Order: sequence, then C-alpha cells, then structure tokens
Amino acid sequence: MKKIFFYPLAIFGLALALPARAICPVCTIAIGAGVGLSRWLGVDDLISGTWVGALIASFIFWTASWLDKKNIKFRFQYPVLAILVYAITIIPLYFTGIVGHPFNKFCGVDKLMFGIASGSIVFTLGILLHHFLKKRNQGKSYFVFQKVAIPLVLLIITSAVFYFVCKTLVSF
Repeated sequence: MKKIFFYPLAIFGLALALPARAICPVCTIAIGAGVGLSRWLGVDDLISGTWVGALIASFIFWTASWLDKKNIKFRFQYPVLAILVYAITIIPLYFTGIVGHPFNKFCGVDKLMFGIASGSIVFTLGILLHHFLKKRNQGKSYFVFQKVAIPLVLLIITSAVFYFVCKTLVSF
C-alpha cells in the first residue's frame, strides 16, 4: 500500500519543481561516476539509488535547460519531461529484475526506488540551495564550483546516512 502512494508522490513532487536553471555537465559526470563506482564496489542499492536519482534529476534539469535554449516549449513540459525520464530509467530496471525483489526493501519500499526518490529530492534541494545562496550574494557564487559542490556534498552526506542505516539494519 505504501508503494501506491510513494512512487506517484515522489514523481509528482519532482514534476512540480521550479523551471530548470542550467545544470552543468561536470555535475552530471560527477554523479555518473559516483553511480558507476558504487555499483562496481557492490555498494547497497539504497546508496546506489541515491546517486541514480541524482543523475536522473540532473539529466531532467539539463534537458529542460537545453530545450529552453532551443526555444522548444510545449504544454506541461516539465512534468512530461520528468515522467518520461523516470519511466525510461525505472521500467527497464523493473523488467530486468533489478527492482522488485521481495527481500530488497527499506521501509516497505524497494531500496533502489527509495534511493532514486531520495537522491532526486536531495539533488534538487542542493540546486535550490545553490540558487538561494547565489541570490543572497548579489548573483555571485560564494566559491568556485559552488553549483557542483553543494549538491555533491549533500549527496555524500545522504549516502553516509544510508550507509550507517544499512549497516545498522544488517547487524540486527
């Protein structure tokens, strides 16, 4: 029952995000490297999902920014883009059996899906925090690569929290 409300709520919340402000390719590449490294090292799906979710959110913002630059606009552009990108990512994971294993759950939700939702939300909050700080500083960043550093640090903190949560759950 939780899944019925969790997935649509997470996607709906992200679809209602503010209009995209450009996300640089460096941030997207850094998140992609984090995903590849965590899967290669055998990191828990909750943590890997966090980085996958951040990568998805980054791709959505990047694509929306690209569409804006090309002056391509259509009705419900941001929600359609968000739903499309999440569907393109999650549906193959479901059909290949990566998502949906009954023993791979966290709070009653698949670990990878929970991580994807968490990572998307944390990444979006990091971008919003960057823009808030930049606005407070007369439109200038406080330090070089602030746009990359803030979401990345928030994702690292989220990953660390999930690591200790997973470590605690395994020890019981």
